[in-house]
Amino acid sequence: MTSSTEKVKTAVKELKKGKLIILSDDKKREHEGDLVGLASFVTAATVNEALSIARGVLAVPITKSRADELGLDQMTTHNSEKFGTKFTVSVDHIDSTTGVSAYERAATIKNLANLSTTSVDFETPGHIFPLVAEDGGVLTRQGHTEGAVELAKIAGVPPVAYIIEILAQDGTMAREKELKELAKKHDIFQLSMQDLINYREDQKKAGIDEGPTVYLPTQYGDFHLTEFSVNDEEKSDLLIQSSRSFDQIPLVRLHSECLTGEIFGSQRCECGPQLREALKTINKQGGALVYLRQEGRGIGLHEKLKSYVLQENKFDTYDANVHLGHLPDERDYKKAAKILKISGLTKIRLLTNNPDKVQSLIDEGIEVIEQVPLITGINDKNEQYMQTKKEKFNHKL
Repeated sequence: MTSSTEKVKTAVKELKKGKLIILSDDKKREHEGDLVGLASFVTAATVNEALSIARGVLAVPITKSRADELGLDQMTTHNSEKFGTKFTVSVDHIDSTTGVSAYERAATIKNLANLSTTSVDFETPGHIFPLVAEDGGVLTRQGHTEGAVELAKIAGVPPVAYIIEILAQDGTMAREKELKELAKKHDIFQLSMQDLINYREDQKKAGIDEGPTVYLPTQYGDFHLTEFSVNDEEKSDLLIQSSRSFDQIPLVRLHSECLTGEIFGSQRCECGPQLREALKTINKQGGALVYLRQEGRGIGLHEKLKSYVLQENKFDTYDANVHLGHLPDERDYKKAAKILKISGLTKIRLLTNNPDKVQSLIDEGIEVIEQVPLITGINDKNEQYMQTKKEKFNHKL
């Protein structure tokens, strides 16, 4: 059975291609389906398609902050609509003539998503109806307005979408059977509001936000890169997944940031060669690399450089960290486990020489069926460092 997360990700993939999807709610609410598209990718063709298929009211969900930026007041000061839908005054882009054609409506919609436009770029009233979404998204209000804005945020584009209610052939609102038939007839992906709610609830429970996913062609292979963040953290962690799918259990690497080794090619450690070799191997075998912003085994770049000063005067990497008041290794892999769970990577082969990583993931509910060694980057300048990792950190080298 396909999970809510997989359904949401499929919907977002379709939207990022510029396609429309159907977003449907249940009998407890409007009991309707809307066609949804991303405003950043709107075209005259998709507007015409939406109008032809759905035949409802074309509207543009936006955030409150965007409405405020554009000076869009509410259509009425006394909103008595039963679901509290927040229509603003209608708009047209200033370059419009009548503003009615699919071409001019598309231009208005796209410019609402263009964050460089301001209130002077629009005239009111017009023929496009912005709708203001609640800031809490679908966890606050389960409307198509909030759902469409949520999907835009997940896709990583400005949080502006366009929606239109779907009518049945007899002019009544299309329900489950008609929506399913329409989706099949026009090859449109259908997503339920409940799946979107489940997706957001899972992320809230995990305490982590999944950001945009982008295609990442590299010299080591083609990957997809996804951002993961926590509100109070300045730096985001990353998941780099191989583009090709494989039948075997995925190979996963937890790799902590090392600016000196990865950017400047430092030979004091093996981090740079390990990162490159891991990406090559994952591309061949299938899997993912979790890139964790835990520079210097969790003590940060500044303290790591101070540790280097001590290491230049007979301290090893273990004792240097302790001398500076740190634990020998302050890294934490709980967030990595959350990223793996959100991404469906709960049964893995782990590419590491570090037994602590294996145990940490097991403790967080990840099934590690095999520890795969990654021995590379050893040279005459880091022999003592590598020996310390073997003797004091119990790395399998």
